[in-house]
Amino acid sequence: MAKLVFALNQSLDGYIDHTAFVPEPALFRHFIDDVRGLAGMLYGRRMYEVMRYWDDDRPEWDAAERDYAAAWRNRPKWVVSRSLKSVGPNATLLAEDIEAPIRQLKAGLDGEIEVAGPELAKSLTDLGLIDEYRLYLHPVVVGHGKPFFAGARPPLRLVASDRIGENVIRLTYRPA
Repeated sequence: MAKLVFALNQSLDGYIDHTAFVPEPALFRHFIDDVRGLAGMLYGRRMYEVMRYWDDDRPEWDAAERDYAAAWRNRPKWVVSRSLKSVGPNATLLAEDIEAPIRQLKAGLDGEIEVAGPELAKSLTDLGLIDEYRLYLHPVVVGHGKPFFAGARPPLRLVASDRIGENVIRLTYRPA
């Protein structure tokens, strides 16, 4: 059975903003390895639109960025959206009731399915489907934006803390 893991970068003050900080090389390598090992990724519409950046090769990319793009393209993706009419390569659109198809994904796959998007994570938490939360804390204070948690969570239990690279701490929590 697959495990749903909500994992995102966040500032010290609790916001996610992919434009506020860039992962240092060690963290970026961690993400490449992480994506390679996933059973797939589950996105909300906004996060999927951000991640579509990796669909097209760009001449300015270095080797690590090309590695990440290849790993990302290779993984199956499921996109939860009522407004999108289609999704890109290796992606499946989930437009209506999400509980049944996501329970089927969990039951039918092994490994981890990474969840990206705070609103989607809130919906899945409300359904009791998120198995783990991974917060990648960056030493940046943004002061505004979209919070990592889009709503209240059940009590969480810290199960791991890892330093990745020079400046990032990954905190791993599971529902208590």
